[in-house]
Amino acid sequence: MKVLTPASAISPGGLLADYFVGSSWDLWRAVLKAAYAEPMSRAELALFREVAERDPPLSPVSELWCIIGRGGGKDSIASAIATVAALGTNDFLRPGEVGTIFCLATDRTQAKIAHRFVSAYFREDEHLAPLVVRESDDTIALCNRIEIVTAANSFRSIRGRSVVCAILDECAFSPSLEDESSRPIEETYNALMPALARVPGSRLIGISTPYRKSGLLYEKWQESYGKPDSDILVVRGTSRQFNPTLSQRTVDAALQRDREAAGAEWLAEWRSDISDYIDRELVEDCVLRGCHQVPYTPGVEYHAFVDPAGGSGADSMALAIAHSSDGRITIDCAVEIRPKFNPQTAVLQFCSMLQTYGVTTVTGDNYGSEWCRQPFREHGIEYERSDKVRSELYLEFLPLVNSGRVEWIDNSRIATQLCGLERRVARSGRDTIDHGRSGHDDIANVVAGAACLASADEGRTVIPAAALARAREATPYGRNRYGRSAPVGGTYGLPFSVSLTDMSGH
Repeated sequence: MKVLTPASAISPGGLLADYFVGSSWDLWRAVLKAAYAEPMSRAELALFREVAERDPPLSPVSELWCIIGRGGGKDSIASAIATVAALGTNDFLRPGEVGTIFCLATDRTQAKIAHRFVSAYFREDEHLAPLVVRESDDTIALCNRIEIVTAANSFRSIRGRSVVCAILDECAFSPSLEDESSRPIEETYNALMPALARVPGSRLIGISTPYRKSGLLYEKWQESYGKPDSDILVVRGTSRQFNPTLSQRTVDAALQRDREAAGAEWLAEWRSDISDYIDRELVEDCVLRGCHQVPYTPGVEYHAFVDPAGGSGADSMALAIAHSSDGRITIDCAVEIRPKFNPQTAVLQFCSMLQTYGVTTVTGDNYGSEWCRQPFREHGIEYERSDKVRSELYLEFLPLVNSGRVEWIDNSRIATQLCGLERRVARSGRDTIDHGRSGHDDIANVVAGAACLASADEGRTVIPAAALARAREATPYGRNRYGRSAPVGGTYGLPFSVSLTDMSGH
């Protein structure tokens, strides 16, 4: 009996042949045959070597990484792989156990693309339709106790499952899932490995257009592309290699407009104009472990930076307060209010925190500066515009971190957002720093702003020794990796992170 594979399913006469008609899918068929160690014709071998720069594996690989230009058919192929994987044997399942096919994307909207494809296959094919027991917005459950789950990338949802196949869709653009990890795609990969190990013949598929030269996909390409790895296969090809029906004129026009961006999107080239803003280890070294807020100390001059937001969008409103002493800068507290919230109520909370630290002036960016001035002034706080834009603050902040002169409270969102920042080099040679796609940097922005304000004040603030001694006696201390200490806990004023129900009653 012939075993069903993705390549045979999308070949003429195969289960999904009606959805993959024509020679434009030939390269995909060759790649899938190589990944599953199927016999290949001389023409297929030639096609495969163009995008793999190696001979095909002698046995099926456990990991297939496809770095493909935009429009190359990635979602269609991912859905075909998921469908075929769901039709395999379930002999490995224990009584009551369910096997899972994961299609994990950058967000729920992206995940729905693969779900629609898979749903159409099972709904329209007369052989597949009877297999469906239940279907929801993100799950298709089959009568063979296999389920196909399409979801946003989250390592928490993987634990405890037996994973038959996992597909990481557009994994080069993995978002910064700030409540979980500053490296979410790596955490997902680490969580998938034990879940895949429970199922014989399981497979992980990473499929994406390339982006910057960092992250899991880039690491896999560096480690295994063009190398005779028996367990991992990496292929890379342009949009038109995998989809010859695309217009060359469209590609040429995009390359003329922006060579770097179009080179990644259409030619599957890694972008050289985008890099990580800061090294993860540096960020971790600056954290005062176990210290969530540094209490107010009399005689210290504090500086505050705010990032306003309207409350109805996707951005948080954030505040950070810092001081400088003995050549180091400390972020004493960081408050973040996530949407949706009432901006007037958010200002009231911020003013309460500012008054706790004796701050009468707060600095912020130009967003809604006229709107911000009045409500802050009503509570005795003056709002001043920053003379630096966001990128300038980050560029000034980086040397403070590199030199070990700045430290901040133990707040995972600070580290996450700093690690998610990207450094871009424009054609003019000017550097800009901003968050990546689907990311946020509200709390990172205020931390950098407050640190820069405190740095400018260095040398003018003297903390009385007696005041420091009293604060240290009253509060236990945590230490960062430089051995510096700061008081642990000390939840003065309001909490450093507030849920939307705290602020808006929603």
